[in-house]
Amino acid sequence: MMHFILAILKIVAVVGIVSSSIYYLLCIRSAFSFLRQRRFRKNAIPLEISPPISILKPLKGIDPEIHESFRSHCLQDYPEYEIIFGVSDPNDPAVESVKALQAEFPNRRIQLVVCPEILGANVKVSNLMQMLPTARFDYLIVNDSDIRVEPDYLQRVTSPLANPQIGMVTCLYRGVAASTLGSRLESLGISTEFCAGVLVARQLEGGIRFGLGSTLAFRRADLETIGGFLPIVNHLADDYELGKRIALLGLGVELSDVVVETYLPPYRFSDFFAHQLRWARGVRDARTGGYVGLAFTFGIWWVIIAVVASAGTMWSWAALGSIAVLRLLVAMAVGGKVLRDRQVLKFAWLIPLRDLLAVAVWVASFAGRTVTWRGDRFILKNGKLTRIAT
Repeated sequence: MMHFILAILKIVAVVGIVSSSIYYLLCIRSAFSFLRQRRFRKNAIPLEISPPISILKPLKGIDPEIHESFRSHCLQDYPEYEIIFGVSDPNDPAVESVKALQAEFPNRRIQLVVCPEILGANVKVSNLMQMLPTARFDYLIVNDSDIRVEPDYLQRVTSPLANPQIGMVTCLYRGVAASTLGSRLESLGISTEFCAGVLVARQLEGGIRFGLGSTLAFRRADLETIGGFLPIVNHLADDYELGKRIALLGLGVELSDVVVETYLPPYRFSDFFAHQLRWARGVRDARTGGYVGLAFTFGIWWVIIAVVASAGTMWSWAALGSIAVLRLLVAMAVGGKVLRDRQVLKFAWLIPLRDLLAVAVWVASFAGRTVTWRGDRFILKNGKLTRIAT
């Protein structure tokens, strides 16, 4: 009986090793395809578009390096724009950071909107609904509170919207880790796993049909066509949903050549795992088929099973070496070349641990529907949140 079980495990492990190898090769190919297009865009004649822009930034609490992230939005080489911050609680600690920004940049149009109504389970989207009437302009950018950008960000992100067939522009991002293990694991996941998956989706689907919270640039008219922010006010993955709904209008979602930064908190291990679980359950509900298919991309896991089930035969060790090399190449191509993340190689030795934890998170994501977000607990079902009473 044991011999039969080991034989089955070896077969399953070999399937997993082969599928993971194919996936890693797709990651590398997708990264170089993106790099070729980025070089082409850099050399192309820029589209003549510099429309006035309203940047909407919903806030809750303090993020690491929050003032410098805010400042980066005030240093844009762009003719006309405004920044609108929104909080649901007038005593939110982020308010002081906004006031300091207003004092430092008195000539910038910087507004703080207090959003007293809770219009749905997703307070971020609820705030956006109450901030939108304040926005003066017809081109909008929504990005997360912790995003830091370069001075040419607005020009480069807005440029693709000169094409009327493009309905949204979104951005990849890299995480700048704090000194804790949890923060470094989070950063590695962004640079070598999450963004790699975005690039593969872009390659296989001929583009992307979702947005990333690092940047959502779109026209007010298209937002109004999909019903505004109201239809997504109870969704966890609001960025994904907004991009998907604009794509359903028959408009393209463009992955910009701009890469932005987020400074990560000093996650404890438990914080890291809870954050990963929330993200995983959100993806599970938003892209169920693709999420289940992640089982075929866990190369380190499958090769360890092969080594154990085959009692360390030569072929299993050779497979281990091959998977390790391919995984490192993915990290170099996506994290190093595309994202220009200088931390990737420094902490590459943590990738096996990160990948094994990804398996644990994937399994745990099917064990429940509870998620924790900014200190609040919710039940997640069909992509929508229901607050758990405290």
